[in-house]
Amino acid sequence: MMIPKNDNIDVLIIGAGPAGLAAAIRAKEEGVPNVTIIERDKILGGLLHQCIHNGFGLWYFGEDMTGPEYAKKFINRIKEMGINVLLDSMVLNITPDKKVTFCNENGVQTINPKAIILAMGCRERTRESIMVSGNRPAGVFTAGTAQRFVNVEGYIPGKEVVILGSGDIGMIMARRLTLEGLNVKAVVEVLPYIGGLIRNEVQCLHDFNIDILLKHTVSWIHGRERVEGVTISEVDDRMMPIAGTEKRVDCDTLILSVGLIPENELSTMAGVKLDPITGGPIVNEFRMTNANGIFAGGNVVQVHDLVDNVSWESEIAGFNAARYAKGEELDEGVIKLIPGENIRYVVPQMISGKEDVTLYMRVQEPKETVRVNVGDILKKTERVVKPSSMLTYDISYEKHLSKVPKGIKEIVINCEEKGK
Repeated sequence: MMIPKNDNIDVLIIGAGPAGLAAAIRAKEEGVPNVTIIERDKILGGLLHQCIHNGFGLWYFGEDMTGPEYAKKFINRIKEMGINVLLDSMVLNITPDKKVTFCNENGVQTINPKAIILAMGCRERTRESIMVSGNRPAGVFTAGTAQRFVNVEGYIPGKEVVILGSGDIGMIMARRLTLEGLNVKAVVEVLPYIGGLIRNEVQCLHDFNIDILLKHTVSWIHGRERVEGVTISEVDDRMMPIAGTEKRVDCDTLILSVGLIPENELSTMAGVKLDPITGGPIVNEFRMTNANGIFAGGNVVQVHDLVDNVSWESEIAGFNAARYAKGEELDEGVIKLIPGENIRYVVPQMISGKEDVTLYMRVQEPKETVRVNVGDILKKTERVVKPSSMLTYDISYEKHLSKVPKGIKEIVINCEEKGK
């Protein structure tokens, strides 16, 4: 596509995964003439192209789709709407006054859009970030890298596999590798419960009789040129290996599914404040950050368990970035949402109290039969809550926020055992 003039961009979206595509479409629908997506890859869709399993779009489109099918729906719409796309273009810097420097085959350039949406997604934790001891042999992969090798490149990473971490990608890859004829010896999880969705636990592990070792970790990687095995140890309540519980498991491949981190180097360059728990920007209900005119949506804000929620949240950013670009005033967030008992985090972190808002949150520990209290304005009973399953609550102005006393600066959200 043609490079737009410096003063001609209403909304610039950085990233063309499910977040960026949804945000761009929603911004264009709001009526701003120039919406531009900038993407470092050569194609649109982000990581959706390597996710060939189903389970996408059940809520957003009402269809059970694969990742590529889900991406195609958005890409077709992007083309139909004539949204400008800059592929193979790497953003190098963003300043707090919204100057964006990027490079591509045409060299280094700077543009200054009216509004920016951060939609860079997230990245995987590596063995270094969790400090697994041992040598540095070939055969250690993150789950996403293994997924790309198998589903896109057509390579099999090994024959005998141990998977560390029970995140959704790790469980999906346990099934995928089993179907390709590999021997997945175990999924090892440091927590006392599975870290991903229940449906993936059942469909990817139980249905294929793959062993699950809870409250265990990989404490050593054996092998110099290639992985020859791993030592698996039980862990204590501080998640530290317990001496005397070590057991060696021979394998030639170790796959890590140990969490995702929002991709926020560009956010910090722009002076965006980050939430220490989510790792993503602190945002208000419009998904605007503390940097005026810079919005964020999707996994760059918080790591979602469903791509449908990634798209929905990014639509909020797209809609409000377009409003901002048109000169509309967006109310400042004056009420802080405070995580209380057994609530790990809540997004957005700030609200104006004047508009409908959907709250996204995760609990710290699994509990049964609890009541979630959003201050005094909403009470919901939940049969089961788990850190791996996001809770979402629609808060309306008419029904809830209009009843909040004037001058309130904080609303505390608690997840209490019922009967307390």
